[in-house]
Order: sequence, then C-alpha cells, then structure tokens
Amino acid sequence: MSLNPAMLAVRFLLELIAVISFGVFGWRAFDSPWRYLLVVVLPVAAALLWGTFAVPDDPSRGGDATVPVPGPVRLGVEFAVLFGGAAALWAASLPRLALISAAVLVGYHLLAYDRILWLLTGREPNA
Repeated sequence: MSLNPAMLAVRFLLELIAVISFGVFGWRAFDSPWRYLLVVVLPVAAALLWGTFAVPDDPSRGGDATVPVPGPVRLGVEFAVLFGGAAALWAASLPRLALISAAVLVGYHLLAYDRILWLLTGREPNA
C-alpha cells in the first residue's frame, strides 16, 4: 500500500470535513438547548469512532490500534464516518455541500484503490 503524502493529507482533510459536518448537523437540525450539546457530542463521537478502531500495523496510522479490528471492519468505520459526514450535511438541509462532499469522497476512494484492496484482503496490489 502506498503511503503517498498527498493522499494521506487528503484523507486527513476529508476526516476533518466529516467531523465538522456532524457538528453542522447538530447545530442546524436541532433547537436549543440540544444544539449546544450536539454541536460538540456528534463530532467528538465521530472522531472517537475514527480514532479507536484500527487495523493493527496500519502504516498510515503509525501502526497503533487502540481497538484492533480486521480491515473490512475498518473500511466500514471509514465509510460510516466519511460518508456519514456527507449524510449529515444532507440532513442539515445543505444538499449542495452534501453532494459535493459525497462526490469528492467517491473520487478519493477510487484513487485510494490500493488502500481499499489492502483493507479488504490484507495484501497490497501486485503482492
């Protein structure tokens, strides 16, 4: 699996956007006083989910895994957080941003086929 710094940076930015999107949803979709709680709780929950479950020895994470999971489970977590962020934008009545976010995520995952293959099979392409 390649550790292209540009792809790692893009993935980090996509993670940040997803986490922020959950906060936007919490703020826009709920009335006071719930919005003040959810604008914090939803992004923190997404970040905890992202940071807790990892594939052992994932080189893109420095090899650390708080809760070790198999690759397909990690891929599910990544999809839940990243595409969940796009869904949160949609639910927050921001359909244009949601569609842009989803399109960028699809493009990223097409370019990151080697990581997807590694998560699904445990081996690198051409290995």
